[in-house]
Amino acid sequence: MRKIGITTTIPSEIIYSAGAVPVDLNNIFITSPIKGDFVYSAEKEGFPSTLCSWVKGIYSSAKSRDDIKEIVVVTDGDCSNSRPLAELLERIGKKIITFGYPFDRNRKKLEEHIFELLNYFDVTLEEATKTAHALDKIREKLDYLDFLSWHDGKITGLENHLWLVNSSDFEGNPKDYENRLDDFLRKAEKRKEKNDFLRIGLVGVPPIFSDLYEYLESKGARVIYNETQRQFSMPLANRGGDLIDRYLNYAYPYSFTFRLQDIKKQIEIRHLDGIIHYTQSFCHHQMEHVLLKNSVNIPTLFLEGDRPAKLDERLKIRIESFIEMIG
Repeated sequence: MRKIGITTTIPSEIIYSAGAVPVDLNNIFITSPIKGDFVYSAEKEGFPSTLCSWVKGIYSSAKSRDDIKEIVVVTDGDCSNSRPLAELLERIGKKIITFGYPFDRNRKKLEEHIFELLNYFDVTLEEATKTAHALDKIREKLDYLDFLSWHDGKITGLENHLWLVNSSDFEGNPKDYENRLDDFLRKAEKRKEKNDFLRIGLVGVPPIFSDLYEYLESKGARVIYNETQRQFSMPLANRGGDLIDRYLNYAYPYSFTFRLQDIKKQIEIRHLDGIIHYTQSFCHHQMEHVLLKNSVNIPTLFLEGDRPAKLDERLKIRIESFIEMIG
């Protein structure tokens, strides 16, 4: 089976329509038992220590997979290091296909990028749209999973995170992913409702810490809004119109001002008590915290992480103080 690496969420409907399989390199990195070695391996090749560990992890993940010969690199609307990363991946023999989300959300520009992708994979817009409608059956179930998280408290923040983050590529097998999701939802529905916790929103990129969700729950707080991971699942509000409209509504790759529209809406719907804004060290997204804290009416905590690891004591103290303050 032809496997196509991706550096972030793209219109995966196009890849599936071509009979190929998208593979999110982020997920290969962060789920690997040797993810720390991936970072170290890239640094041995000369990647600077002051570069985001996700970039190093993506590079090493791609290098470790001989079965992934083509990679779609999102050069606009994702990481500011994507362009040099594309060159480095090309240097190790990967075929690079570039894709971009226009910063100004210009429909014509996005349409051009999507049609370039369609042409590369020899797929028509009608075929990709048909695949999108088929995948919507899974996305509807993810909407329900998210509802059970924030409304009924039957699903933990970590469970919500894992299911939604893996919807970027449906783990390369939508049918198997859906079957396991059905089984999980059946079990989750039987759990008792739980709402005796502080309601936290997690804004920003998925965290590199391995125990953030569990630590929050141990202190009486639960993440019931995973902003970016929810966007990966293409929630109901994003699914109207054709394929171009869908990816215009997909908030993650566009300006933080645009993302704030959804963040503010979810604060009200989910009755959030506070927001944790997570970014990677040395990342341009850190500046967005100025916009966030001056735009929302609930307490915010800024957290940054570098390498794959558990929370250190300093971060635990900051989180515990934040929870005590809002509680």
